[in-house]
Amino acid sequence: MPYSEPTDLAVVACPGGESFANEVITHLRHMYKHRFSLKSDVIAKRYSMEKEDAVQRMNLVNDIHTSDLCIRGSIDRYRQPVFKVNASFTYFANGEFKCELNECIRGKDVYIFQDVENHEEILMNGGKAKLKLSVNDHVMGLLVTIDAVRQAGAKQITLVVPAYPYSRQHKKKSREGLTAALLGHIYESMEVKRIITLDLHSREIVNAFAHTHCENLHASYQIIRELAKAIDLTKEDLVVVSPDTGAIDRNKFYATGLKKPLAMIYKERDYSVVTQDAKNTNIKSVKLLGDVQGKVAFLADDMLGTGGTLLKAMEFLHNNGATKVIAAISLPFFTGNAIEQFDEAYKKGLFYRIIGTNAVYHEDLLNREWYISTNVSGLFANVITRLHHNQSLSDLLDNRSIIDKLIKVSTPADQPAAE
Repeated sequence: MPYSEPTDLAVVACPGGESFANEVITHLRHMYKHRFSLKSDVIAKRYSMEKEDAVQRMNLVNDIHTSDLCIRGSIDRYRQPVFKVNASFTYFANGEFKCELNECIRGKDVYIFQDVENHEEILMNGGKAKLKLSVNDHVMGLLVTIDAVRQAGAKQITLVVPAYPYSRQHKKKSREGLTAALLGHIYESMEVKRIITLDLHSREIVNAFAHTHCENLHASYQIIRELAKAIDLTKEDLVVVSPDTGAIDRNKFYATGLKKPLAMIYKERDYSVVTQDAKNTNIKSVKLLGDVQGKVAFLADDMLGTGGTLLKAMEFLHNNGATKVIAAISLPFFTGNAIEQFDEAYKKGLFYRIIGTNAVYHEDLLNREWYISTNVSGLFANVITRLHHNQSLSDLLDNRSIIDKLIKVSTPADQPAAE
C-alpha cells in the first residue's frame, strides 16, 4: 500500500471527534512523509538509483495501481495524502442527526472518529448552530455516520472511540441491561470491522463481539513520561496506590514498571445511593492497605466522572502523610462541577497534579495549574497506520519494553533503579 497520494486510507470525523481526529491526522502526515523518505532512500541505495529517480518510480507504481486517470500532485516529489473526508452534519430541530459525505469513499479503508464525552460547544449545520451535545447525541451521531459511510461503499469501517460509550454498564447486578454489549452488537450489525478505544473500563466488553475486533490501547507510557517530568523518579520516594479493588491490575502494572511498592485503598459503599456530584458520593468508609507516610502517592484510574471517589482518595492519602498526591486518568470526563471541586481541593493542598490524556476534549482543564495533559494522538496514529498496512500491533498494545527504556533514561548511569 502506498505512503503517498493517492491513498485508500480515509478519516471521517464526527462533530464531537473532529478535534482529536485533526491531531491524529497531523501525526499521520508526518509518519507517512517520514516513511516515504525512508522507503525511497532504501530503494535508491538497493537499486543504485538517484533518489529523485526512485521517488518518480514509486509515484509511477502508485499511479499504475490506482483506478484514477488524473493523479493529483507532482510525479517527481512526495505527494502528501489527503486523509480527511469532507462531510456535512445536520442537527434538526427535533434532535435528529444527518451525515452527508461530500466526496467518494468507495473501496476505501475508513476510520470514523467520535469523542462521546466532548461536551464543549460544537459547530453544526454549516456553522449556523452551536450546540453542546450529550453522550446519547454523540452516539446517535456516530451511528448515522457509520450508516452513511456504509451506504457510500467503504471497503471496511473502523471506529475510533477513545471513550467507549456506556462502558460502565458492562455487568448485571440486578434487572438491568448490558448496554456496553448492546452497542457492540449494533456496531457489529452495521458491519464495523474494528474498534479502537482507550483503557476500556472492563475487559468483559471485548467478549461482547463475535466478529468485530476491539483494540484496547493503553496510555501508560505517555502517563509515565509526564510523571517523570513532574517529579524526579530517582530521588522521590514513590508508592503506587490503587484507588479501589477494581483498579488493582492497572496500578500493579505501574508499580511493576516503575519498580515501586503497591498499596491499595479499600472503600465500603452504600449502593442504594447514586453519586450525584463530587461531594455527595456513596462511599461509607475508607481504609488503606500499605504505607504512604512521607512518600509521593501515585494513583491511576481509567476514567473520572464527577471525581468524588478520587477526591476522597486523595484527601485520605494526604491525611495519611503523603507528601504529594498525583493521579493519572486516561479519560478525564470532569462532568458536572468537578473542575470547581478540584480547584477547591488543590487550594487546600490535597493533591499536587492530575495527569490526563487529550482523548477527551475539555478546554477548561488546559489552563489549570494542577492539570497536565498528555498527548495520545501519536499512539492512535501509529495503530491506524499499522492496521491499514497489515502490520503487527504487539509492541503498541504491550508497551512494557518502551516503559523500561523510559525508566532507564530517567535513571542516571551511576544510580541503580529503586527496588
